[in-house]
Amino acid sequence: MKKKLAIIGGKEEQAPLVYKAKEMEIETHCFSWEKNVENTFCKGIADYFHPISILEKEQILEKCKEIKIDGVTAICNDYAVPTVAYVAQNMGLPGNRYEDMLIAINKYKARERFLQKGVSSPHFTLAKKGEKPNIAGFKYPLIVKPTDRSASLGVIKANTEKEFQNALAAALELSFEGEAIVEEFVSGLEMSVDTMSWNGKHHVFAMRDKITSKAPVFVELAHNEPSSVSKENVAKIEVETRKALNALNIKLGACDTEIKITEDGNVYLIEVNPRMGGDRSYDLIKYSTGHDYMKIHINAALGYWEEPTIINHYYIGMYYWCEGQEWVKQIIDNKDKYPEIIDAEITKEKLFPLKCNGDRSGYFIYKSDRKRSWNEKNKIFE
Repeated sequence: MKKKLAIIGGKEEQAPLVYKAKEMEIETHCFSWEKNVENTFCKGIADYFHPISILEKEQILEKCKEIKIDGVTAICNDYAVPTVAYVAQNMGLPGNRYEDMLIAINKYKARERFLQKGVSSPHFTLAKKGEKPNIAGFKYPLIVKPTDRSASLGVIKANTEKEFQNALAAALELSFEGEAIVEEFVSGLEMSVDTMSWNGKHHVFAMRDKITSKAPVFVELAHNEPSSVSKENVAKIEVETRKALNALNIKLGACDTEIKITEDGNVYLIEVNPRMGGDRSYDLIKYSTGHDYMKIHINAALGYWEEPTIINHYYIGMYYWCEGQEWVKQIIDNKDKYPEIIDAEITKEKLFPLKCNGDRSGYFIYKSDRKRSWNEKNKIFE
């Protein structure tokens, strides 16, 4: 008999999860609000589509009990995380605690946990709509972000009081709860750490260096793995990442942890996304390590685990066509001339002002035995 998997969310971002589960001959049940067309992308892909909003956790639970599902999961969607945990917890399925996941998806509440558990973090405070935040003793520049948004939306750097007030107003307007977190800016290399947890043990699958757009907004322009940092710093990053996951009581599944490491080797936890990272992180991991990250994530939700051995085999990079990276399009247009390019796509016909990751218009992915990058002087990808 086929295993039954509940997938919380029906947007395009969930489609790779549905396809992989079906490839694994798992019966897929997708839950999503039907009144918005973008939420129904998976309607024709999943075996069953249930028109229930991902926020209606009680309704989804009752339907999952009726179906007798064997596991519940989601990817790349912060708002699905608590519902996944709620269903799993109430059905005795593999998962994380609902109460912990409510904290994990809130940038301020998560930061409080990090402080309590001794996770290295920048100086921070909470700002609420209609109230003046207490930033006495804070040093500029500051970073302002909505507590409850993702994909770099509303993340703004402020160098002066005027810029701070403008950034704060923008972040509070974007926040669903009317709250923002204010942090002292940490300079250094920004990285993503992809982990998979099983029974509270955290396995690091990849460390990825990021290239982001210049302040005041921070849109991700490129990812490269394995990371360029030293083995000594890799070890420090792994320690801090596991401390952060333990602080949030992460027990199961994929997590995307964002950190910064300064020139003198100090590691600062920026945030933990208690779900699989976006930007096709699952493909980048598979290309670089040979491990099917998506399959492992699905199996964990169904209660199956095989201890992984993580070995990097290849250098992988993903570059985006967007403002400031116009050169990327010529690589995409001439991808057949580059044997290391394994995937490339134009997703939008023109460039847009960069406010969040959704404003990018195309990408390419390379796979090589060495790190590749754009040589601006010679106008070549080498």
